[in-house]
Amino acid sequence: MKVDGSLLVDDPADAGPAARRLERAGYAGGFSFEGRHDPFLPLAVAAGQTNRLELMPAIAIAFARSPMLLANLGYDMQLLAKGRFLLGLGTQIRPHIEKRFSMPWSRPAARMREMVLAIRAIWESFETDGSLDFRGDFYTHTLMTPVFNPGPHPHGLPPILCAGVGPRMTEVAGEVADGFLVHPFHTADYLRDATLPALGRGLDRADRSRESYTISCQVIVATGRTEEEWVAARNGARAQISFYGSTPAYRPVLEHCGQGELQDELNRLSKQGRWLEMAGLVDDGLLDQIAVSGEREGLAARIYERCAGLVDRVSLVAPFAPDGELFEDVVRDLSELD
Repeated sequence: MKVDGSLLVDDPADAGPAARRLERAGYAGGFSFEGRHDPFLPLAVAAGQTNRLELMPAIAIAFARSPMLLANLGYDMQLLAKGRFLLGLGTQIRPHIEKRFSMPWSRPAARMREMVLAIRAIWESFETDGSLDFRGDFYTHTLMTPVFNPGPHPHGLPPILCAGVGPRMTEVAGEVADGFLVHPFHTADYLRDATLPALGRGLDRADRSRESYTISCQVIVATGRTEEEWVAARNGARAQISFYGSTPAYRPVLEHCGQGELQDELNRLSKQGRWLEMAGLVDDGLLDQIAVSGEREGLAARIYERCAGLVDRVSLVAPFAPDGELFEDVVRDLSELD
């Protein structure tokens, strides 16, 4: 089971030193995400300053970009990383796509399916130096002249991983992507009872095997070396969970926990900007179902117990950890358990 660490930085230039630290600490990969900054730029910097670390946006917002743009980005990032790049894509939610990015939104599962197929069609035209003739319900790509064709990739094309929470998007990821990104807003029971069966249906539809597929699980980690750090981390995790829980698209996770009505209240408070009150609604039971929390000793064992045999990669999501925290001991202990 590979372990990935965060490359969350405020300046893309800082991603180089951060990635080197992850590589020295034994991480298999480093991930960025689409937040306050573009997710590709820090990975481009990290690619030039590492030798082994795999690099992935987890996630880049697919619907904020066109298939051609993503095909070019994926191709060039794979060049920079010399074969160590994974293209992680997600949908975001309708208000962000329409109001923040000013892009169209409709039938997200069908659109994501077509997005991945369009990227692959563009890459195929690169690989074969052939014509491009992709015509779908959402995207049409019918022009590829030699001056814009970079040709076959010297390191092989990167795998595409898609994120999802609900069953329809998860099935699409199983059908057309090379891997799946488990959203940090999940529980072990939801992963077993809802996510993995949906992925299986998608894989079956495409006549593909689980052995050839990668599942990467983002896990919220709340821990600390002192009682004060641990309490602060748990409170940070509550805030993150309440933010995710306010999103209607993530309601199935709360319903699976028997707390579907909590989503209504979190959504209402979020519209009023009452973030502290939202965090206070996440009780210890829900916190410990979604996050892996506890004292530092034994943390790796808890992560392993939750994920082993179910996923291939684990991404440690701990934005509330003390500055500079790398969890080297957790990475080491997980490698020994695997």
